Amino acid sequence: MSFGYQVLGFGSSSAVIPDPYDIDFLVIAGGASGGAGAGANIAGAGGGAGGYRSSTQETNSGVAITITIGAGGAAQTTDYENGNSGTASSIAGTGLTTISSAGGGGGGATGFTGVAGGSGGGGGGWSYNANILGGAGNTPSTSPVQGYAGGQGAAADPANERGGGGGGGSSAVGANATTNGGASGNGGAGGAGTANSITGASVTRAGGGGGGGRGSGSSHGSAGSGGGGTAGSAGTTNTGSGGAGGASDGGAGGSGVIILSMPDASYTGTTTGSPTVATGVSGKTVLTFTGTGSYTA
Repeated sequence: MSFGYQVLGFGSSSAVIPDPYDIDFLVIAGGASGGAGAGANIAGAGGGAGGYRSSTQETNSGVAITITIGAGGAAQTTDYENGNSGTASSIAGTGLTTISSAGGGGGGATGFTGVAGGSGGGGGGWSYNANILGGAGNTPSTSPVQGYAGGQGAAADPANERGGGGGGGSSAVGANATTNGGASGNGGAGGAGTANSITGASVTRAGGGGGGGRGSGSSHGSAGSGGGGTAGSAGTTNTGSGGAGGASDGGAGGSGVIILSMPDASYTGTTTGSPTVATGVSGKTVLTFTGTGSYTA
């Protein structure tokens, strides 16, 4: 495809019409917060990462592309409550296929199933009778998938000490919690994020939050690569990563991000919302939106 202008003849006159051009998109939703426990021996599960979607679409001159950035789920500070889900990020414009990535699903509180989302939250620990399931990922369904399920909370053991499952990541499921010699429960690791080089360097984003550990000698689940939280901490801002489950509060989810890349020669410079602009990235201009805005082609 050429990038520039076409000259179309109409009898003795002519019209100059800009060529359409391709834009690469990366659309990551807000991650979810981890589920809340209720003290040193009662752990919540990790929050799911925000949905992760990418595409290349052709756009025409003058098309306004609306950018909506999803917020991360707020920290959960109420005992025995699931984490708060993240919200969707999206792009939309005339002639474009709308790309909407779903917010991550909240991590399960103690004894509760994780919430479904772009990536699902883990299941909370501490159940006398059964494993506690993680929330489903890729909800609503997209192809390719935008995220994976959370891990299970640990099964009951004689000491009633359970860990929370890891939150799902954009490229892998969260790990199940495990027991530790029957005396304590280890949290499951958050699912891995996804690497992408749209900015000119490989960056991993949208990792799941680690599940909380419960009981003396337990360990919290490790963070999913790409910005997930661990030990009750928040997911990294503008990566769409999930917050961690904790022995008390669940960490907040990381807010989402949208990145556009287009040929330098085609970039119009017409934006709202103050995106970060990088030119000359292998011949392309890269716009990074961390808040709502627009780009006019």
